Amino acid sequence: MRLCACLGVPLEIIEPCGFIWNEKKIGIAAMDYREHVQLSRHNDWDAFCESFNDSRIILMTTKASVPYPDFEFQDNDILLAGRESAGAPDYVHEKASGRVLIPMENGQRSLNIVNATAMITGEALRQTRWSI
Repeated sequence: MRLCACLGVPLEIIEPCGFIWNEKKIGIAAMDYREHVQLSRHNDWDAFCESFNDSRIILMTTKASVPYPDFEFQDNDILLAGRESAGAPDYVHEKASGRVLIPMENGQRSLNIVNATAMITGEALRQTRWSI
């Protein structure tokens, strides 16, 4: 939530998510950022997809072949992360319009989800909102 609030990007949660949604605990964890984030929750994958028919879904995944700096992001792209522990299911990979990865040093698997999302979101914003 902090990342989305600070960068001014909406946060879409697709249920069931990788954690139990408890408003009180979410409020504590989000600190004062909760009131500054545009948050939407979707009951399931189908409900999420119905909400964004006109957007490309760009999956952030270690199973991609395109490094994120080489990808051409568009204004209404949706950056999607799977579960930190398991990634995204096959049906999400099938629906994705693009897949990007963060190149890693040999032998390293992945960054945590917030760091990875911050890097890729920063590049997407640089290409779309922050470009001159």
